[in-house]
Amino acid sequence: MKQRSPTLEGFRAIFRIPSLGLAEIAWRWSFAVAVRAFLVFGALQFLDTLPVTSSEIALLRTRQPALVARAISHIVHGSAPRAVAAAVVIALCVGIAWICVGSLGRAAGIRAMLDYFRVASNSSQTAVWRLSSMMGLNFFRLAATLAAAVACLGALFLASPSSPEAGTSPGIVALIFFASVALIVSVWSMLNWFLSLASIFAIGEGRDTFGALASAVDLFRSRSGPILAVGTWFGLAHAGAFFLFSVLAMVPIALTKVLPGRAVLSGLLVVVLLYFAVVDFLRVGRFAGYVYVSCGPEPVPMVPAPQLFGSPPSLTPSARVDQDEPILSDLSTNPI
Repeated sequence: MKQRSPTLEGFRAIFRIPSLGLAEIAWRWSFAVAVRAFLVFGALQFLDTLPVTSSEIALLRTRQPALVARAISHIVHGSAPRAVAAAVVIALCVGIAWICVGSLGRAAGIRAMLDYFRVASNSSQTAVWRLSSMMGLNFFRLAATLAAAVACLGALFLASPSSPEAGTSPGIVALIFFASVALIVSVWSMLNWFLSLASIFAIGEGRDTFGALASAVDLFRSRSGPILAVGTWFGLAHAGAFFLFSVLAMVPIALTKVLPGRAVLSGLLVVVLLYFAVVDFLRVGRFAGYVYVSCGPEPVPMVPAPQLFGSPPSLTPSARVDQDEPILSDLSTNPI
């Protein structure tokens, strides 16, 4: 039986079940809007704690850049501890909310994908809902992201001894910094990808956090070809979408002299939102391809037929039995 392409199955899942992409857009965009509203609310609350005198208000009303900067420096002077505390609280709240919301959204999507592929293959196995494993995986993804951010900050300090003040070329400083950041981002993206792939086994097979991660590594080792093919083709589709919408974004920008500013900004906003919607659909399709690889049949290795090297020996005159051999001396040579 011919094996079906996981990439085509991922694209087919997008068009056959558009609710998967719409659900992905719903929970991701809702979370993004909620986070932005929370950040705005936190910023406003922080600004309310800053004391402003009448002289500083007078400096702000002058609208002179130097005077406004001086007034702002006086206003925020001594507020660094409160700003750091507010940033820590906001980061913790956003991180906890992302772990919970992301676990629920991803678990619901994976369960729908598993049900779709198992119904298509007439399988009676049902997905197991294990939210604790999903939350553990998302916790490690968040921890890896924070560690990568701290490591990038450390790369900046690593390149600082090679600054131009120390007699080092600026090109060497930039090379050290960007090489370190590239290495950090590569390690982070690989770890984040495995943690994301492990969610299939946390929901589909009910494994714990580390068991799901081990299963994801085993899946990549045994089915690396189809998995890399899915990632490559959907990555190319993502790049094509980025190029297409970048060209479309040039249209309202080119009409800035004809259209009012609000119309141009509205056009750019529509293009950006459409791009993010397409990216979310492609993300769902790529993950559906991974799910198909995980629950699909194992590839049957083709065993080549044995080949005979050389031809069977033929009876040549030199290989014939010699009648004068002693082994045949017991046979009578006289006719009966």
